[in-house]
Amino acid sequence: MERQVIVQNNSSSEPEDPNEKNTKKKEDVAADPEFFSCLLQPSPPDSDPNYIGIRRLLLFRKAQSGVLRRKEWRCNGKGYVAYRNYINRPRNWESLNVPSHSNTPGNSGRWVPSPGPLSRQLSEVDSWSPGRFLRSGSQAFSRSSSNLSDSDFPHKKTEPAYSFVGMHCIFDQCKALVTVIKFGHMSSDLLAYGASDGSLTVCSVSTPPSVIKQLIGHSKDVTDFDFSANNHYIASSSMDKTVRVWDISQGLCIRVVYGISPQLCIRFHPVNNNFLSVGNANKEITVFNFSTGRTISKSIFDSEVTAMDHDHTGQLIFCGDTQGWIYSVTMDSHIGTLSRSHRQRSNSKGKSPITTVQYRTFSLLARGPVLLTFARDGTLSFYSVSSETQGYLTLRCSLKLASRLHSIRASFCPLLSLEKGEYIVAGSEDANVYFYDLTRPRHTCVNKLQGHGYPVIGIAWNYGENLLASSDFGGTVIVWKRAKTS
Repeated sequence: MERQVIVQNNSSSEPEDPNEKNTKKKEDVAADPEFFSCLLQPSPPDSDPNYIGIRRLLLFRKAQSGVLRRKEWRCNGKGYVAYRNYINRPRNWESLNVPSHSNTPGNSGRWVPSPGPLSRQLSEVDSWSPGRFLRSGSQAFSRSSSNLSDSDFPHKKTEPAYSFVGMHCIFDQCKALVTVIKFGHMSSDLLAYGASDGSLTVCSVSTPPSVIKQLIGHSKDVTDFDFSANNHYIASSSMDKTVRVWDISQGLCIRVVYGISPQLCIRFHPVNNNFLSVGNANKEITVFNFSTGRTISKSIFDSEVTAMDHDHTGQLIFCGDTQGWIYSVTMDSHIGTLSRSHRQRSNSKGKSPITTVQYRTFSLLARGPVLLTFARDGTLSFYSVSSETQGYLTLRCSLKLASRLHSIRASFCPLLSLEKGEYIVAGSEDANVYFYDLTRPRHTCVNKLQGHGYPVIGIAWNYGENLLASSDFGGTVIVWKRAKTS
């Protein structure tokens, strides 16, 4: 039986003519301002015309549901918080709706408009407040859980130091999963990220944001990378069993070190940048000479070394493996020799790979150096470090989150001068960025950022600690701007 579409009007009901329907559809497409803005958006300098054309075509052919949502949304001038409020709008939204600006699709490295005048009806604020969402009837954040999971609702007011005014800029030219993201050493605007297609992208987040160099050479996933002390070089590790050294200014690979197994994590020595430490799937940490590429020393472990970090003196290396063990390794800063000193199981029941090992010189909670580890089973562990006993670790507190399917990373948050607590930021499978206070026995989540469309993998703060970068499974990198605090 042929299906007919009936159009209701005031006088009668008539079947719609297919030819007339197609003509109307073509007229709608031709009059679509988003279509023209996709076609007319300026191309960045030194861009590939083929890539620009394909990207514009994909922008125009986005999912119909997304197109309808963008057409319906008319508040981009008010910023990220207004859009989130719109997505989670209450049932009486129609009576509260107010006129606003039209939206336009952006381009790679685009600025996101700063928030405009506040809307009383929407109760827009610089960072979301739980009380306001409850009063407005939003159901998105009203869920609660008896255990400490990503969806725990913070019943206390958001910490002022971790409030965000919105998105600073977005880089979306990458077509693959962004596996790792970092800011340059002592830099507030130099950003780089590696992807599963083997590419490394170096960007600037200053005015205006731009892609500086595309570093192409790895044939498989970039597992980790590190900036040299002067930010002139990047050393990267990959699943293709190689370590590559890049000259950022020239955008060239100046050295390749071949291995026999996937290279999983890499760090420059913080004091002697001529040493390069690499953890691999052959259960080793290998120290290379940066200038010659020759192997200086090795240390054997019980399983694949998946994450690593130096202390500030360069005399200690902390690393984690696929079985959930955390190791403290001493290193001679003059000749580069390694010696294992301590081993400790992360606070998890199963043997879960460690995805993050991060050292910090001082903590308000421990009153000394500390170490953060994050395992794929969702275990966040916080240790105090004893420098007198060759990096002996003492567990201070831990948090059990939902298990991760991907190698999602976590990071310390900037220190607070007037606040007590230990704040951690981590990505999640539900496409949100979560902030936790490890000192709170309940309601550990203090804030979260929404904006990604895929699981959030990488997290990084800049040197000025006013920008937070996050990357996701779909290849999008969002740089968030933290609110100024007194």
